[in-house]
Amino acid sequence: MAGGSIPYFQNDAGHAVIEIGVKEFMCVGAKAPFDHPHVFLDMGADAEKVCPYCSTLFRYSSKLKATETQPAGCLYVIDRAA
Repeated sequence: MAGGSIPYFQNDAGHAVIEIGVKEFMCVGAKAPFDHPHVFLDMGADAEKVCPYCSTLFRYSSKLKATETQPAGCLYVIDRAA
């Protein structure tokens, strides 16, 4: 995402598929302490990408903003104060 920060996504609920509005992103798995190494994923020309750690299938949707997910609640917010 040129000119912006890379969004992070998490999958605490164990969804098989999460739709997102970006093609470059970070997956953290579940929230700490159950997270996996935070991995950068790039869909490139594809519309889907599987995380190699947690096997979540991320699917690109042009209908979503960079911070939106379907199902809702999968955006991971980094606590910089910690």
